[in-house]
Amino acid sequence: MRCHYCDSEAAYEAEQAGVVVGLCADHFRERVEELADDEGLAALSERLDVESTESE
Repeated sequence: MRCHYCDSEAAYEAEQAGVVVGLCADHFRERVEELADDEGLAALSERLDVESTESE
């Protein structure tokens, strides 16, 4: 499978409602960074009172 954004070999595949999309490592990383910066995700985390599982 090829990356949805470029012609590189897909390193990851995501499926939703029967639609499969491939992402190369670089584009996967970019999408994860975009999601991490998304204000909606931060608001949802606060609403759900999500706590980090990382050791401090």
